[in-house]
Amino acid sequence: MLELKNIRYTVRDEKTNQERAVLKDINIKFPEKKLTVITGQNGSGKSTLIKLIMGIISPTSGKIFYNGKDITSLSLNERADLGLTIALQQPVRFKGLTVKNLLDVASEKSNKVSDACEYLSKVGLCAKNYLNRELDSTLSGGELKRIELAISLAKGGELFLFDEPEAGIDLWSFDSLVDLFKALKDKTVIIVSHQEKILEQADYLLLIENDGYKMGTKEEIYSILKPEPVCKKLGGQNE
Repeated sequence: MLELKNIRYTVRDEKTNQERAVLKDINIKFPEKKLTVITGQNGSGKSTLIKLIMGIISPTSGKIFYNGKDITSLSLNERADLGLTIALQQPVRFKGLTVKNLLDVASEKSNKVSDACEYLSKVGLCAKNYLNRELDSTLSGGELKRIELAISLAKGGELFLFDEPEAGIDLWSFDSLVDLFKALKDKTVIIVSHQEKILEQADYLLLIENDGYKMGTKEEIYSILKPEPVCKKLGGQNE
């Protein structure tokens, strides 16, 4: 189980030179082997929370526990070794490395072509067109996003973190994306998203607002989001 205790994250405002709290007093237990979607207004700290969980950034104060172990001081790699896996909002380009290379690195083995193809097909890509492609400027943002999702599947783990996985995904592939999350039903999955179709797949919703947060079942939080359409109310994708 993932638990956040008294998490606070502050940044210094360059204009005023004053400390500003992006997240404050976050106390959450994420249900094990359930899908939790984090949603909320732009700038409320959704992506920041994902980065804190994975260890990309460190909290100003507070503790993070995973399966009863304090992981607050652990690095990203150490958390990955414990079973945490992340797909970022903006995928990284690796010039000189092929998609097959990265799938092998992620899974820590030399994948058979059939295995590599399975990972790519799950994210809506024709494997024969991508296995030997380099992750460089010739790939679109949407292609990179789907390849990163495939790499996350190859890496595996028990807790998956996805930051706006729908960004750059065309409508034709959106159903495949939803199917991917359904296939992870035996894992703990946390997704940052504004998309109503993804919110509908959630077991739990975490609504982060500038003045606080609320967590509950999908039905409980939907009663707060409605009747105004979710995507209209939340809007935008960038933090």
